[in-house]
Amino acid sequence: MSGFPQNLFEGKRYAVVGLGRAGLGAMRMLTALGATVVGWDDAAFARETALREEIFIADPTQDIGDYDALILSPGIPHRLPMPHRIAAAAIAAGRPILTDAELLFQAVRASGSRARFAGITGTNGKSTTTALLAHILAQAGIPHAAGANLGPAALSLGWLPDDGVYVLEMSSYMLERLATLRFNVACMLNLSPDHLDRHGDMEGYAAAKMQIFARQTNADTAVIGTDDAPSSTLAATMPHAIRISCQHEADIFCDGSLIRDRNGLIADLRVAKALPGAHNAQNAAAAAAMAAALGAPRAAIAQGIESFPGLPHRQELIATIAGVHFINDSKATNADAASRALGCYNRIVWIAGGIAKEGGIEPLANYFSRIATTFLIGRDAEHFAATLAAHAIRHVVAHSLEWAVPAAFEAARREGADIVLLSPACASFDQFSGFEERGTRFASLVRALEGTA
Repeated sequence: MSGFPQNLFEGKRYAVVGLGRAGLGAMRMLTALGATVVGWDDAAFARETALREEIFIADPTQDIGDYDALILSPGIPHRLPMPHRIAAAAIAAGRPILTDAELLFQAVRASGSRARFAGITGTNGKSTTTALLAHILAQAGIPHAAGANLGPAALSLGWLPDDGVYVLEMSSYMLERLATLRFNVACMLNLSPDHLDRHGDMEGYAAAKMQIFARQTNADTAVIGTDDAPSSTLAATMPHAIRISCQHEADIFCDGSLIRDRNGLIADLRVAKALPGAHNAQNAAAAAAMAAALGAPRAAIAQGIESFPGLPHRQELIATIAGVHFINDSKATNADAASRALGCYNRIVWIAGGIAKEGGIEPLANYFSRIATTFLIGRDAEHFAATLAAHAIRHVVAHSLEWAVPAAFEAARREGADIVLLSPACASFDQFSGFEERGTRFASLVRALEGTA
């Protein structure tokens, strides 16, 4: 089914902790490839779900030293702020703690395939860039599979031949759990404070992100954005990297709505309706650089950028009702991500809130003049209300999307705003299972308005 030899991991033993999408996918594939696997999740319902698939469930803490590795869900800490007890046991026993992308790499190489690996990271934009690169490769006719932090779990991606490319979105949590994976083409888009509880401080976060370039050789390609200070500082230590920018001339850069390199025009973003704003220009520049390094013809790169359909929950137009455009940007889980959407529109009714990241929405003050009214939801709504009040920005604590969406529609019509934007600048886990559920709920509430407008 996967294309890998069924005995590829025969004789190997793995403990998988965290039985979500990635964990269950890893267990299925490792078992299919001949490994002995035990799974565990602290949540009883997750264990029950796994048992229904006849997955062997047991707490591996006591005999963790007997396993070749612990495969730990990216969301479970192994160092900061406090290591999970099974991770602590693995460290004490000298067992490696890996992510499933590492095992995909090991499986591909053990199978004899020389397929290339392309990795994308950054605080913001990595999902769009990953999907855009995959779309360009499809236009170029290059065999590929895309996943990891975006879409299918890495280990569930099938076998690719020597001319294939694995396009992997890599979070900082995943990057710090690699051992041998080498990216033939690697990109870091940008850096801004995020996940500092897991990495200790900005230095620790940047160090985790820089693992995207670990183990690269002179035969490999590194791509790095230079439009923020932390990334620009790191780029100075990488003289052979391809630099991308939407603020100044670089190896690949933005000239208004045009993406250019030293040889001229690459693509016109005025045609690329799914890539609005300067942040998406950076994503397009990065995807172009990576695609070229992977052998995509220039014409296919342009065609891929201009025909890209976009991703759900990333500035996704849900509906236009009575002249009001409803935009789902639920993927904006921090202030920097939300700034990308706020900067694209002139007069906005904004829906924000959830579990705030460090700094809250104060970094967005430069965009507040664009906001007609804000409707605040989630745990930290009152905290955001205080920030908006200090800047004299009209706001309403709505608590829930069910309250906020119809109220935002009324406010937009009353105040002459043509955009209702869900761009929460927050994590979603106080009210939803993830940003996807939050965005899907927003979309369903908007569609319910269509019959009442």
